[in-house]
Amino acid sequence: MTLPRPRPSAHEKAPDLGTGFRLYLRGESAGLVGTSVHLVALPALAVLELDATAGQAALLASLAHLPTFLLALPAGGIVDRYAKRALLVGTDLAGAVVVTVVPVAALAGVLSMHVLYAVALVLGAVTVLHQAAAIAIVPQLVEPALLHRANARVGAAFGAADTAGTYLGTAVVAAVGAAKAFWLDALSYLVSAWCAARIPEPGRPAAGKGRPRRRLAGEIWEGVAYTARTPLVRDVVLALTLTGVGVGVSGALFAYYLLTALEAGPTGLGIVMGVSGAGALVGALAAPRIVARLGPGPTLLAGFATCPVAGVPLLFARPGPGWLAVLAAAGGLQLAAAAVAGTTQRSVRQQICPPHLQSRAQQTSTWLVSGSKPFAALAGGAVATAYGARTALAVGALVLVLPAVVLWRSPVSRLSTMPVPAPPPGDRALARGDRPPAEATEADPHT
Repeated sequence: MTLPRPRPSAHEKAPDLGTGFRLYLRGESAGLVGTSVHLVALPALAVLELDATAGQAALLASLAHLPTFLLALPAGGIVDRYAKRALLVGTDLAGAVVVTVVPVAALAGVLSMHVLYAVALVLGAVTVLHQAAAIAIVPQLVEPALLHRANARVGAAFGAADTAGTYLGTAVVAAVGAAKAFWLDALSYLVSAWCAARIPEPGRPAAGKGRPRRRLAGEIWEGVAYTARTPLVRDVVLALTLTGVGVGVSGALFAYYLLTALEAGPTGLGIVMGVSGAGALVGALAAPRIVARLGPGPTLLAGFATCPVAGVPLLFARPGPGWLAVLAAAGGLQLAAAAVAGTTQRSVRQQICPPHLQSRAQQTSTWLVSGSKPFAALAGGAVATAYGARTALAVGALVLVLPAVVLWRSPVSRLSTMPVPAPPPGDRALARGDRPPAEATEADPHT
């Protein structure tokens, strides 16, 4: 069933999302600041200091995404079995260790593309497990009626952190060099771990006493089957998967193209990425109001349709500050649309997903979406090697048109209100992390 979302009046204070959610948001935002520094420093290090070719840049991007294809589905089963807070802390500490390899290797004089390949692969594996726990814990920290607002707050905080981290990374790379910037990335992981450790344990709404634990393969298949048989979820995930392919092709060569063909340098790259992050912030903040006005279906369709349009200026850009400003504006528009669509689709899926399947359903989507990126990145590298980077970027832009076509033909585009399952008895306790009654976890109102 669908229920309209209550909207606070202008004089009514919005409900508090809770201490646990605030700590979660601070920690994840701190981690993203470091990741944004990493995303500026890594291509600058590879292309400008290690003279990476287009094929090597694409391979580096592919290895960063390959663990998602290999580990996303098992990660969903693991996260649904174990305490998510402990997983967040452990993966943050592991990430801090992994990224310190880069500056240590530089100090020892042994830094090479092979070291970057290894760091990208291992850090990608750590990130898969961390993100699985980070996404699945949100429905346990807030009540169902506040879930879209919480996801919008997450998107806004991440957009702000992305912008701050990008500009900080640009300044640090210019001041001390790309390799030393990774120390800041390691520090951000430690801050994130400290915040996660202080989150009140929300419990696990997974299989309780009434749901015997099965083998991991069986639990993984349950998440896959749920995604395949639930129409709203299936269509959204298909659109996201096609988006992952398009982004995988173009994203693998974006920084390389700016640094080489457009001669933007680390500062120009940082400017474009920073404005894009600001666009994500604006989009995430606006998402709840846009959904309230248009409905989730039209919002999703408009968001997915805007992304390929905003990618067109890159295909015609030339070196120079004027084009750099155009690309920054286009990137801001693209990530604003992506943030609006992203927070909306995640809220739709989390609202209708049974609590004990949250992580496995999310990781099925992650496996299809991000798991396609390493192969798409390799394909983009092959096209760039044979026909040039601009041709590969054009292929990526064309692929990004397909998700909008999928949603336009789907019932998803006609959703006028956010789908919400009928709240079972004790739903307030469930939202705060208490184990629900066994009969409440069995019901799936959307089969």
